[in-house]
Amino acid sequence: MDQPVIGQRWVSDSESELGLGMVLKTEFGRVEMFFPAANEHRHYALKTAPLRRVVFKEADSIKTHEGQDYVVTTVENKAGLLIYHTEQGRAVAEAELSDTISFSKPEDRLLAAQVDDLRTYALRTEALTWRNKMQGSQVRGFVGGRVDMIPHQMFIAGEVSRRLSPRVLLADEVGLGKTIEAGLIMHRLHLTGRASRVLILVPEPLIHQWFVELLRRFNMLFSIFDEDRCVAIEEGGVGTANPFSDSQLVLCPVSLLANDPIRAKQAIEIGWDMLIVDEAHHLQWSPEKASIEYELVAALAAKTPGLLLLTATPQQLGPEGHFARLRLLDADRYTDLAQFVEESAHYEEVASALDRLLDGKALSKADKELFGSKSERIREHCDAIKKNTDEATRMALVNELLDTFGTGRVMFRNTRAALSGFPVRKALLEPLKADKEADENTVKVKWLAKLLKELGETTKVLAICRTRALAEQIHEMLLHEINLSAGLFHEGMNLMQRDRAAAHFANEEEGARLLICSEIGSEGRNFQFAHHLVLFDLPEDPELLEQRIGRLDRIGQKAVIQIHVPYVKGSAGEVLARWYHEGLNAFEKNVHGATEIATTMRDELTKAMAKPPAAAGMKTFLKKAKDLHGSVTQKLERGHDRLLELNSCKPQMAATTIGNIRACDADEDFEEFFVRLLDYFGMHIEELGSRSYFIQPANLLTDKFPSVPDEGMTVTFDRTRALSREHIGFLTWDHPIVRGALDTLLSSEDGNSAFAMWRGGGSEAIMLEVHYVLECVAPPSLHIERFMPATPIRILVDHAGADHSADDSFAKARMEKGAVAKLLEKPAVKRKLMPDMLKKAQQLAVERVVAINAVAQATMNGQLLAECERLEQLSQINNHVKPEDIAALKLHRSQLASSMNEARLKLDSVRLILRLS
Repeated sequence: MDQPVIGQRWVSDSESELGLGMVLKTEFGRVEMFFPAANEHRHYALKTAPLRRVVFKEADSIKTHEGQDYVVTTVENKAGLLIYHTEQGRAVAEAELSDTISFSKPEDRLLAAQVDDLRTYALRTEALTWRNKMQGSQVRGFVGGRVDMIPHQMFIAGEVSRRLSPRVLLADEVGLGKTIEAGLIMHRLHLTGRASRVLILVPEPLIHQWFVELLRRFNMLFSIFDEDRCVAIEEGGVGTANPFSDSQLVLCPVSLLANDPIRAKQAIEIGWDMLIVDEAHHLQWSPEKASIEYELVAALAAKTPGLLLLTATPQQLGPEGHFARLRLLDADRYTDLAQFVEESAHYEEVASALDRLLDGKALSKADKELFGSKSERIREHCDAIKKNTDEATRMALVNELLDTFGTGRVMFRNTRAALSGFPVRKALLEPLKADKEADENTVKVKWLAKLLKELGETTKVLAICRTRALAEQIHEMLLHEINLSAGLFHEGMNLMQRDRAAAHFANEEEGARLLICSEIGSEGRNFQFAHHLVLFDLPEDPELLEQRIGRLDRIGQKAVIQIHVPYVKGSAGEVLARWYHEGLNAFEKNVHGATEIATTMRDELTKAMAKPPAAAGMKTFLKKAKDLHGSVTQKLERGHDRLLELNSCKPQMAATTIGNIRACDADEDFEEFFVRLLDYFGMHIEELGSRSYFIQPANLLTDKFPSVPDEGMTVTFDRTRALSREHIGFLTWDHPIVRGALDTLLSSEDGNSAFAMWRGGGSEAIMLEVHYVLECVAPPSLHIERFMPATPIRILVDHAGADHSADDSFAKARMEKGAVAKLLEKPAVKRKLMPDMLKKAQQLAVERVVAINAVAQATMNGQLLAECERLEQLSQINNHVKPEDIAALKLHRSQLASSMNEARLKLDSVRLILRLS
């Protein structure tokens, strides 16, 4: 570099965001610079300083400290310092130049001869294309989930996340992956901007399990809130700060809010985009009274656009409880309990008609009368079937009926009966002889000690009983019978103690062989690494029994599940065990309609347990249970369950989603691009094979790069490997490192200006390649990117204004680096050709925008008009559908259209090309 003179203005090529710097001192081969705009001092070695003298020429525009703009006419050099004489008649010393003058704009950097390496330019333009694909992808937020591609989960995630304001009950049977479904939905909505603030309420025992799952599967770091954290935030804040404003993603026990009106008020007032409530069957409601938990969730739900309720036992509290949860989701659809019960009576008729429609058969006269009485729109669909029997017409009616009858769009429930690939459950009833010298529990403990000896020292066994007191008693008595490592898990332990007990049980080599749980272990916890379950006693609620078994019977369980049921002969335990096994087959199969059966037989069961009947009486009792089970199951399979089955898993739609995810997983072009991007930023990369790498910060270009541990981390682009090795990072489009690296590059000036020599490309010419980005500035809640992601538009023009954007030969051209300064020294290039080419490029880009906008508008209208029609149709059969709900959707559509029309072009990068013959 030239010898700097004190007072001269220079710019840093490596930190152009600092603005103009001034030379303060030069001595001993070093130069000291001060950048007033950033209030930063820098010291550089003269030989290697990344500095460039700022020199403006005739016709250039300049700005002073006062913000006045001038046009340069001549430049005077006095002792190394420049004075700019302007058209306005003022002489401006270079010391008067605005400190904030920046050369970060692509065209400014190019005109100032500040160009980047051609590889950096290529990397940037590739990044534009990848960002466009990611933002517009229909599986954004799904790709990044460290989950297997299970059809019913992917269908639900895809179906729910497409909705404007998702409000659904996820009610898959125990072990079918409701948490994963909720995570996929929430992850997509969060990445697309529709759910920036998320509140998750769970029973306290499940807090850490949810925290780990969200971090492990979706790389989402939630803040766990308890009273201590709330107090700490308040004490460290200003005034009466609301602690819930401290985090965007909050996970807390429902008890924190239910037991404290102040905390509840704070959580409700702060506002959320999405609320998720696990184990929602605990929300008790009746027409006369609602629980505190129910009222809390109702208040939050009323102010929150998105709502996911999770429960494996939606009817555990009977029709009233089920109706109450649906009412939280769609108060317009579920307004009257009596009407809901009456409507349920038609489920079997509707399901039968739907099956006929799906088989291509005609509707009966009774079908048409029942359906047509609901609304004019459904009657029109029935009439259309007469004229046109194609699949599209039939499916239109099927979808209308599913939405109108049954639980429609607000409930999803998949069952093992409708799916496949689940483990076998084997019931092992253990009749024990009564002992006059020992109580029932002592007899069972002695049997359990014997079982543990028979199973061997490596077999994991989970034992569940009703109460904490009994769990502690079993633990103490068992240690007198056998020497083994046994853990406890009950409500008397704090959350950390329970997590440690669960982790100790999960440890394969040194962990506990036996974990004894109170009923608190029946919900949420996953112990599928164990294959033996001991039901020390039995609950009288079949739904609760299924919750117990569901700790082992889950997706991913590979072994046969051995369910041990000890009971003393002639006891109430025998009646209950045989009622479950011989009457309901509840140990080996999931019982459909369990609540209805239990309600119907409650009095008889209570009587039989109080005084166990003789053999003949027991046989009659069990036959009645078996017959009732058969009739209820048949009714549900033909009615309610069949409607849910049709609505909860549509294999073709799931296959489309899975196919799109698989395509992303298999895209080695993206892998190759991202490895180059990591290398560019100075990340050390070591290839490990199987699409896996070890990465470690080495000489990072910027501290803005996403955080990677100093000790490095192993990452993979292979889903199968990521699923089998959970300590490995799973790099996908959705991963924070990937998103952060793209943002870091595209928010910088790196690669936005370049110069190239093209030899042998034809006649001599000066060409300009310009990359614009069409972007919409709109509220995140609109999720406008699903229709119009940030779209790169590439334009190539020559000095004569000809458009070469579609020239195939250019894509194959071999470009070389060159010295752009000599070309820009020619006044005709800098002051005439460059402005003219930029103007022509913008004109061509604007023409492209019209076509892009038209496609986006058509896609948007196609989706949202259908939803408008659905609400309008529903309003015909339910006068509680408020006109403002329909108006809100129409306004949403209008806002999207308006934002698209106001999309703006942003110049992202330019490359000047000198083509030589």
